[in-house]
Amino acid sequence: MSDHVYKVVELTGSSADSIEDAVEKAVARASKTLHHLRWFEVVETRGHIENGRIGHWQVTLKVGFTLDE
Repeated sequence: MSDHVYKVVELTGSSADSIEDAVEKAVARASKTLHHLRWFEVVETRGHIENGRIGHWQVTLKVGFTLDE
């Protein structure tokens, strides 16, 4: 395994469906403008309540990517 230097950004994805969908949306959106995404770490999970039910999920994650040479 070669040595890497990573840049880390923090993102928050949201979804009315699930925590996993919120993560998928955040990673998919980041991949449109960031290159060489390598890993993610969920750092916070929260949600919005509407009429006594979960309205949507919000998941904050750190995403690491390698820098271009």
